[in-house]
Amino acid sequence: MAQRTVKGSKELGNKIKIRRQELGLTIEDASSGAGVGTKTWCRYESGESIRVDKCKGICKVLKWTSLPIQEKADDETLSIDSYRTHEAWSDELEKAFGTKAALSFAIGSDLLYDHIREDMEALASMRRGTHIGQVKISWLKDDLPEQFLLNYDYEFYYQMKCALNDLINEIRWKRPLVAHSVMQELVIYLCNEEAKAALEILDINGLSADDPYDDCPDEWVFGLFDDMDIITFLYSNVYLKPDHPYHFSHWTENQFYNNK
Repeated sequence: MAQRTVKGSKELGNKIKIRRQELGLTIEDASSGAGVGTKTWCRYESGESIRVDKCKGICKVLKWTSLPIQEKADDETLSIDSYRTHEAWSDELEKAFGTKAALSFAIGSDLLYDHIREDMEALASMRRGTHIGQVKISWLKDDLPEQFLLNYDYEFYYQMKCALNDLINEIRWKRPLVAHSVMQELVIYLCNEEAKAALEILDINGLSADDPYDDCPDEWVFGLFDDMDIITFLYSNVYLKPDHPYHFSHWTENQFYNNK
């Protein structure tokens, strides 16, 4: 996905600055927490445009659910047709769960891939055995299941990148999007999480007003999995023992839909 930007303004810049000061953060604190340079943060406060993929970090450090007075992306209006040629666009997903489901995976796969790559670069610069909790700035640390934080090292991220590539390859071969492992379920879930904010910002023509995605942005994910086990076991503070199928030691094993 081409890098899109949120149109800046003096009003938005002032709100960012005031909120930072309310939280007692220096520019260095805020920029570090958001994963950008101090000069970039100063440009935000002066009212310049903000890249869509940086909005998540800004909102995180300022404890906002979304940027206030967000305007649509400041380049051309996009259309659904422009995404139908995306390598991660699944016609099967669209038929089963609606256009926004297919759009969500296509956009989310780009964002997730970028965040995986950035976290891998940070881990690669540190000593062997470093986990993501030891990295000063991480895009995905807070989105991954908390119980297994110490396992999220460079090798794990590489496996996650491979799982994403495998899913995209299935789509390239015109096969249905199916998760055979917990790792693949996690990747699909994270793609949707990454896409939510972007879909609120990007101005995309051709979306149906009554798309089922509008009522429950996660519905297509749980419909695809046939259950909500990823939430029940990985995001609900349930302690998993090593013999549990959702324990980290089993994430790369093909456990689901093997009879299809």
